[in-house]
Amino acid sequence: PSPSPAPLPAGCAAPYRNMAAPEAAAAGLVQYVVLRGDLARSWPLGAAVAQGCHAALAAAHTHRQHPDTSAYLELGGAMRTVVLEAPDEAALTALADTLKQHSIDHQVWTEQPENVATCLALRPYPKDQVHQHLKKFKLLK
Repeated sequence: PSPSPAPLPAGCAAPYRNMAAPEAAAAGLVQYVVLRGDLARSWPLGAAVAQGCHAALAAAHTHRQHPDTSAYLELGGAMRTVVLEAPDEAALTALADTLKQHSIDHQVWTEQPENVATCLALRPYPKDQVHQHLKKFKLLK
C-alpha cells in the first residue's frame, strides 16, 4: 500500500487531494512551454528551469479566468506540460508573432535586467487547438 500523504499544517487547504476533473483530462488540456535551447545548454540548469517556471506561471496567472486554465489547474497532479525547444531568440520571437497572429494566448518571459526573451508559455489549451503551431519544435533535451 502507498503511504498516506503527510499531514498539512493547521489552516492549510489540500489543493490537490481528491480532485477530479475528468472532463478536462478528456479534453486533452496541455500547457506548452517553449524554452530557448541555446540558453538551456549554456546557462546553469536551475536558471534555465526557472525561466520555464516563470513563463508557465505568468501565462496561467494572466489567463487564470479562462475556463481551460481553471480546469487544467484543477487536475492537480494530472496536469500535462510539454516543454519544447526553440533554437534561439529569433525562433522564439517568430513563434510569439505566429501565436499572436492566430490569437493564441501566451506569455513571453523576458529576463531582467538583461532584457532577454528566454521562454514563452501558452495558457493551457486542448492540444488539438494549438499543436499545429508548435509541431516544428522538438522536445527539450
